[in-house]
Amino acid sequence: MASNISTQALRRLALSQTRRPALGANAAPRCLRMARPYSTEAPPAPPLLAKLKADLKTAMRAKDAARLSVLRGVLSATNNAAKTPSPITTDVQLVQLLRKTARGNQEAAEEARAAGREDLIEKEETQIKIIDEYIAASGLQTLGKEEARALVEKIVAEVKSEGVDEKRLSGEVMKRLMAKGGPLEGKEVNRNELAQIAKELTQ
Repeated sequence: MASNISTQALRRLALSQTRRPALGANAAPRCLRMARPYSTEAPPAPPLLAKLKADLKTAMRAKDAARLSVLRGVLSATNNAAKTPSPITTDVQLVQLLRKTARGNQEAAEEARAAGREDLIEKEETQIKIIDEYIAASGLQTLGKEEARALVEKIVAEVKSEGVDEKRLSGEVMKRLMAKGGPLEGKEVNRNELAQIAKELTQ
């Protein structure tokens, strides 16, 4: 009796093994087949940044010391920003960095003027002119105060018409203004100034 049961058990085991699909050389476990690939590609560089990098090579060949100094400084700041939570990913951000750099040059020129260092004044002013060239080359539209106020007024009216709670008005207005694909995309604007206008119009 025990021998008969043992024989039947072995047959069932053999039958179950033959029904299982074999894992061939190209087969993969289900958990692996269902895994979805994900992209690790970095977002495309801003067009102006590509120009700065190309011009750096040109300046090196031409031994243009003033332009080299500007480009190396800006590209170094861009690389440092890439290691922070706020990397430079748009031409708008890059132009803001250029303006900040120009302000630093202007302050240095004023200090040199106070010290009577004409050589340093010329150096800083030359670099400011180079920076201005790149700001102009960006093609960005700078939003003036009056234009900014008119735009904020329009968005405030839209938000109010939708019945958004008064406590959330200012935040909602800024959210819509700065949204990707929003009215300010591709335009240079002072964000702090914009927030101040939004606060005034929603109080």
